[in-house]
Amino acid sequence: MKHLHHCWYMVGWADEIGATGLVREILGQRIFFYRLSDGQPAALLDRCPHRFAPLSLGERDGDVLVCGYHGLGFDKAGKCVRNPFSERIPAGTDVPSWSVVERDDIIWLWGGDAGKANPALIPDFSFVPDSETLRSVRGYTLMKAHYEYGTDNLMDLSHIEFVHRGTFAGQGIIFEGQHSVRQDGNTLHSDWWMPGIAPPMVAQGLVPEGETVDHWLRMRWNAPASMRLDVGACPHGAPESDGFDIPQAHILTPANAHETHYFWTASRNHDLDSPEVDAYMLGLFREAFDVEDKPMIEAAYNNVRGKDFWAEKPVSLGIDQGGTRARRLLESLIAKEAAGG
Repeated sequence: MKHLHHCWYMVGWADEIGATGLVREILGQRIFFYRLSDGQPAALLDRCPHRFAPLSLGERDGDVLVCGYHGLGFDKAGKCVRNPFSERIPAGTDVPSWSVVERDDIIWLWGGDAGKANPALIPDFSFVPDSETLRSVRGYTLMKAHYEYGTDNLMDLSHIEFVHRGTFAGQGIIFEGQHSVRQDGNTLHSDWWMPGIAPPMVAQGLVPEGETVDHWLRMRWNAPASMRLDVGACPHGAPESDGFDIPQAHILTPANAHETHYFWTASRNHDLDSPEVDAYMLGLFREAFDVEDKPMIEAAYNNVRGKDFWAEKPVSLGIDQGGTRARRLLESLIAKEAAGG
């Protein structure tokens, strides 16, 4: 599976790495994520080089992972530092390790050489942790489709009028909107602007009955598939600051060539301490992603599974340029990296 190495992949929420650690398949490899004695995350291939037992089934001796099968011990860099049968460490006993960083309640893994890991390249998701002004609910689903098909879905929000009729459908507001795609360096933006419309569900109560709003949906994409969606509205013709702008995170990470980890959050700026609102939002978004989005994406992918996307000659409707541009930019970045750029 071709993938971009010099970038950050989300592997889980920070609180998923508890006392026993977390095993998750990332880029076709089973990786064990655990915490060192100082709380920092670490990641090793979940396979002992002796007889291939999962290191996650072993135990800890300080910061040394001890294989539960024959007792070989490994440090956070994957170097074998203990052989209970001899003072000599056999050749070939080191285990692959990865650079991991915890930021914004997210665990990020650098896909390439740990020595080249650059935390400055981690996309900004600082709105995810709860604050005095925002409360976020979060979720996860395993999608049985290549991750770029999830990107196609998220970068083309016109699908909400058809797929999300039970949750987010906007009574045709997309058809009154203007769509644009722009690129800023290696960041893509796929935006919808809907001025002077009747308040959609998300904006009801913002203006008196009979008045209209300006509504926006703004998606930011960073390779390989880390996306932020801003959903906002304000009274028609007023400054955007007179309304609201609420962010969501939509982050896709390939488990392998045919499965994708889909992590999401949805924030709100009201009822910050309400378990009832938490439960309502979790139910709404789980229905939207697990019941509406996921089956459609998986079914579409199954129709072309194992085939080259472009060779299947996908038709363009114009509004799908966000996903198309993301695919082309990702291909360009992978090709540049392969050529040593």
